[in-house]
Amino acid sequence: MQNPISITSIASISSLGSNMDAIWENYCNPNHNFQRKDFDNFTSLIAPLGSNEEEEIEKLRLSNNRYKSLDRSVLMAIYASRKAVKAANWKDGDYGINIGSSRGATSLFEKFHEDFLERNKTQTLTSPTTTLGNISSWIAHDLQSQGPTISHSITCSTALHALLNGVAWINAGMIEKFLVGGSEAPLTAFTIAQMKAMKIYASTPLSNPNIERSLSGVEVYPCRTLDFDKKKNTMILGEGASIMCLEKEETKDALAIIEGIGYATEILEHNISISDDAQCFQKSMQMALKNTDVSEVDVIVMHAPGTLKGDSSEYKAIQEVFGNSIPSLTSNKWKIGHTFGASGALSIELAILMILHQKFIDIPFLENQKQPKQIKKVLVNAVGFGGNAVSILLSNQN
Repeated sequence: MQNPISITSIASISSLGSNMDAIWENYCNPNHNFQRKDFDNFTSLIAPLGSNEEEEIEKLRLSNNRYKSLDRSVLMAIYASRKAVKAANWKDGDYGINIGSSRGATSLFEKFHEDFLERNKTQTLTSPTTTLGNISSWIAHDLQSQGPTISHSITCSTALHALLNGVAWINAGMIEKFLVGGSEAPLTAFTIAQMKAMKIYASTPLSNPNIERSLSGVEVYPCRTLDFDKKKNTMILGEGASIMCLEKEETKDALAIIEGIGYATEILEHNISISDDAQCFQKSMQMALKNTDVSEVDVIVMHAPGTLKGDSSEYKAIQEVFGNSIPSLTSNKWKIGHTFGASGALSIELAILMILHQKFIDIPFLENQKQPKQIKKVLVNAVGFGGNAVSILLSNQN
């Protein structure tokens, strides 16, 4: 980091809701957001938008004839971007945009492909509405922005790579404000089947997961993030978009300050794996903490997708970097699932909310971990298939 960067607003839409007060209330509620969904050939657990948010996205889709043909991932990104820009009071349009997605226009692409298989031809808007670049392009059109417009996919670390890009542009003196984040709508049969084929998806309980209880009366959590006693993978997909406004230097109204950034990529040993001790995370965290003593970090929001290797390798990396000074650890995937390209930005949102409310959102499976006395510095991690790790150090300016 050459200079600190301010996060002056953040907005999202997910199974947690779309209003910051409601989102925080949902985080403070110990229940998870998963529900069963019946697809054509199987039933799976997912974390979809709530009914109110579903209505908002449908209202947006019908508000403009051009928007009727857009993918769900684009609509969610537009919705969250509008709220973020409004909250930051950006009015001149002189800012860049970098919104990414792991899979892009998932549902629309699958719909067009099915149509092609049936008719051996496709619709006119198939290509322009399914290219990855249409997410940021449509946001730029909707907001009438005038800066650079970038889209990318770096799997599950996509949103945090967008943040890195925004920081780089600002520190290079090429622009003073950047809108960054990620959007993902992966709750389709084909996408979930792909995760099941890798044997990383959670099994579906026989009863409703929202009311299922253990014999002791405690709620059963189907995504067992950081449960090191689990015997199988428990990842579950969720959908959502999370967008934040970055501004040059420290501003008086900043929600948080980006104090450090880190990134690293591992040499592949397998298409989807990282090393047992997550060398990529060790390097990204060390880079983000270059000017910070590890004892100063109060909380780490981990990537921790609920898989056997994903959870354990990241934890081993934290042990290597922090030694006897391991901070309080948490993640939101036990509650809202893995939102792929949007997950890093949703983790940033959780970090900011904990900083603002000075309250730690614990994880159900880590017993007797130390609770932070204060929440001043939070490290946020994300990694994608192939070991593309990013670590972001946030601080409270007060």
